[in-house]
Parts: sequence; C-alpha cells; structure tokens
Amino acid sequence: MRSLNPASSLTATAALALLTAFAPLTALSQVNDKEHVTKPEVNYQAAGSQLTNEPMYQSQNPKAPPMTQAEFELGRKTYFERCAGCHGVLRKGATGKPLTPDITMAKGTDYLKVFIAYGSPAGMPNWLTSGEMDEKTVDVMARYIQQDPPVPPEFGMAQIKETWKVVIPPSQRPTRKMNSYNTQNIFSTTLRDTGEVALIDGDTKKIINIVKTGYAVHISRTSASGRYLFVIGRDGKINMIDLWMPTPDNVAEIRIGLEARSVDTSKYKGKEGDFTDKLAIAGAYWPPQYVVMNGDTLEPLKIVSTRGMVVGTQEYHPEPRVASIVASHFKPEFLVNVKETGKTLMVDYTNLDALKVTEIGSAPFLHDGGWDSTKRYFMVAANQSNKISVIDAKLGKLAALVDVGKIPHPGRGANFVHPKFGPVWATGHLGDETIALVGTDPVKNGKHAFKKVADLKGPGGGALFIKSHPKSRHLYSDAPLNPDAAISQSVVVYDIDNLDKGYVTLPIAQWAGLPDDGGAKRVVQPEYNKAGDEVWFAVWSAKDKASAMVVVDDKTLKLKAVIKDPRLITPTGHFNVHNTQHDVY
Repeated sequence: MRSLNPASSLTATAALALLTAFAPLTALSQVNDKEHVTKPEVNYQAAGSQLTNEPMYQSQNPKAPPMTQAEFELGRKTYFERCAGCHGVLRKGATGKPLTPDITMAKGTDYLKVFIAYGSPAGMPNWLTSGEMDEKTVDVMARYIQQDPPVPPEFGMAQIKETWKVVIPPSQRPTRKMNSYNTQNIFSTTLRDTGEVALIDGDTKKIINIVKTGYAVHISRTSASGRYLFVIGRDGKINMIDLWMPTPDNVAEIRIGLEARSVDTSKYKGKEGDFTDKLAIAGAYWPPQYVVMNGDTLEPLKIVSTRGMVVGTQEYHPEPRVASIVASHFKPEFLVNVKETGKTLMVDYTNLDALKVTEIGSAPFLHDGGWDSTKRYFMVAANQSNKISVIDAKLGKLAALVDVGKIPHPGRGANFVHPKFGPVWATGHLGDETIALVGTDPVKNGKHAFKKVADLKGPGGGALFIKSHPKSRHLYSDAPLNPDAAISQSVVVYDIDNLDKGYVTLPIAQWAGLPDDGGAKRVVQPEYNKAGDEVWFAVWSAKDKASAMVVVDDKTLKLKAVIKDPRLITPTGHFNVHNTQHDVY
C-alpha cells in the first residue's frame, strides 16, 4: 500500500492502525458488515446518479472543515457519480450506511481520508489504490461528507407538465397497423450512452428505427394491447412509441422525476371494468414518488410520494426509491416496489381521486422481480436482505419471504417446470455464483411452494439476468459484472431436464467477431424471440468501441446470427414485444 500525501496525510501503517481502531464503527461500510463484498457488487452499487448536474443549494456547515466553492462542486459531482447509489442522495443511507455530518465529523478528516483511500472488506471501495480517485479528490471527499448534504430540487406537477409533449395526438394516429412488420417479434434494445433505443425486426434482424429517448433506458414495457412501447431512461424521461405507425416512432414523452427506473401500463380487464391501455405509471428514484398518467397521451394525473417508515425498524426514511412496478392481472392494481422501506404498494387505480393503497411490508431493499408462471405471485428481490419476497396479487398479501443467495438480481427471473419440484422460478445473484430455484406451485406441489428447493452452481458472481421460455428446455444466465473477462464475455446454459450435469458455456463475445479494440465486450441479458427458438444477447462495449447483438439457436446452442451496425452503441437491455406484453420469461 502507498501512503497518501505525506505532507497532509497518514502513512499506510498509520492507516491500518486507524482502520483497526475504528473497525467497530464502520459507518461507511455496507449494510451487511459480516461478509466480504465482491467486486461485482461494488461495480453494481457504485453506478452514477442522474442528479450529478442538477442545481443544488450549498449549505456550509460552520463546524466542518472549510471548502472552497470549487472544492465543494468537485465533491458534489464525485459523490453523485460514485457514492449516491449506496449512501443515498441525502446521505441518510441506502444500501450503504448514513454519511450525515453527525457521523462523519465525529470520525475526523484523517480517518475519513484513510477509509476512502483504502476501503474495507465490508464494502467500502478502495478509491485511491484502485486508481478511481487521486489524492486531491480523496481529501476533498473527506471534507465534503462533513458538510451538510446539498438537496436536489423537487419535481412536482408543474415541473412534470412542463416536460409533457404529445408529438402525435391519438386522433391523428393510425386506426390500424400501417406497416408489414411482425410487431410482436420486435426487440427494443437500449443504446445506453446515446440516449436511444434501437427497434430491431426479430424476423429479418434489421434495425427498423433508432428512437431518441432519455439517457440509459432502464426498461422497455409493452402496453396490454401490444400496440404501444413505453421506455424510461435513468433521467426520468418516458417515451411512448406507437408500433402501428409506418415506421414505429415516438408519439408522446414526459419526464416524471430527475432520476428513475420503472414504468408499466394497466393490464386488468374484469368486473371492475376494462383498463387495458388506459393508464401508465412510472416511479422515480428522486424525488421518491410515483406518477400515474393517461395511457395514450402520458398526461400526468396523480403524483404520490413514497417517503415514509422502513419495515421492521419503523424509522423514517426521506428518500425511498421506487425500484420496480408491475401491473396486476387479478385486480385493477399496480404493484409498486419501494426499495429502502421494503414495502410493496398495491395501488388501486379505479378512482384516482380517492386512491386506495394497500401496503405490504417484507424486507429492504426491494429491487426487481417477475411473476410466477400463473402471474398470481410476484417474486421480488429484497437484494441486501438476501431474500425473495413473494406477493400474492390475488389476495393482496405477503405469501412468503424466501432466503436465497447473496444479493439476488433476477431481472424478471425465469419460470420453468423442474423434473422433481414442479414449477419453479429462478434468480441469479450479484454476490455469489449460485442460481436459486424457488417452488411456485402451492396447489400440486405444496411442500415445495415458496421455498428454495435447489441451488445451481454458476461460473461466478456478477449475474444480472436469467431467462427461460415455456417452449424451451434451457435456462440461460449472464455475468456481465464479473471481473474475469472470460466469464463476463460469455453465458452459461443449463439443460432443465439434466440440471445435475451443470452448465455449458457459450462464447458469445467471441462469436460476435468484433475487432480487438480493447472494448469490454460484456455479454448481457438473454432474451427469447416470440417463438421461443432464438435467444438474443447484447455484446456491450464502451461508447467509442464496437458492440453487437448475437442470436443463438436455442435447440442447437449454435450461433445463428450477428447483428452489427455502427448505430448499435453500448447496447444493454433488450426486450421482445410479445414476451414483455405477456410476461413470458
């Protein structure tokens, strides 16, 4: 280890002594202090916030070490690029512990510099020795986190309406499909760093259109009818794309917050009425809120804050982020999963003027998930609690909390029929090499229902997505955040009928045939076509490097096609219209 600036900082020996002395007080460490945090977890948690460039009020703490305006701005920018994902916008704690002045000032600048520089096994990255920060930035950050946290602006109805734009009114849109595309087999592919999605024809493997969107689209969701595609960027911008147009394109847009991840549309049709395509909903990281909109224009109708008490401790949390939203098939409800408070909100949308919300507490930090094969039970990862929360959408209650591996990250997960345990739902993990299988059939396989029935061994941590299909007998898992390039550039496949044989590895990045230009070539998100006989993968490199899409024949596990185009810049998530519309995974 090398020392910090000797003129103003501690030697490495003194640093180790400080870390040992303060070991019981690791306020900067992650929630789970007992287990070593892996590199894939750090890569995932330290993602930048979209609030970096938002104007914020600076409140100097007179008791904190002095900072110039330039130093404060460097600290603020660095914090939102590196730290906010773990410690929260207001530094009150999220998946990482609080960094408020009452805690940080008690530590002192020297201690904080050592901790920032060298990290800890409990989760604090070694920002200096990894090369991510220089000594000047470490010193600035040690003083910055002793200042009062700057507060980003709120984003209420007036601000939201200023961003709302109807490009083509419903009255001017086609009354029937005006193109020859098999719209059910279109793929919406996120072009992360250009703020676009590529609409790709799944039949011909040709790009139909490149649509301008918000930055780093997180998900694409299809309306209940299959006509409209909704995408949401991390900057909170939603684009509504009409697949009936001669060339599918944007017909409405809005921004529902300053940072966001989730969007969906109403799917229920029953005795309470036909709500298919009637409403849309999106949730924000900041401000912590969800917004209900008109389903064909995105006109904002209702904003609801998610600030409140954490399940279990019942302590107030000022910024509980909306992590994922799905639409119930059993009731006119949206399921809104709130990360920090560990609550699933069952939002009855039949009367927005007298909104009814059923609050179901499970465990922090709720993230992403998917339906079981019956679409009754929503399986959502409480990732820092290492659990899967099972929400019964029919009865409106918590059906179970299932212990799984370290930091489950299922995406939507994968449903298939296990030869021994019957219907199961599967999740991979960021923090370990396992794939957990959870039984989902309480009728015919009651003794296995909502229990972890098996673990499959994968190649290593860093998995983000897992996928299967009702017409397939294969299970695919990626690991794009694994530090080993051989793992991050390939996927593993299991034969569902012979799971004990382990996996086979497909060298997807190698099959892409991209130039040896130094790009990371991480392989991410298996996604089936409508027929269930092809699996698509994104080969994701840097913005200035070549990327591609790779298509695999699911029957033979052989390369079927490679899609290369200079417009495919940083492709990440990709969503098949039919499978997204019908929750097939």
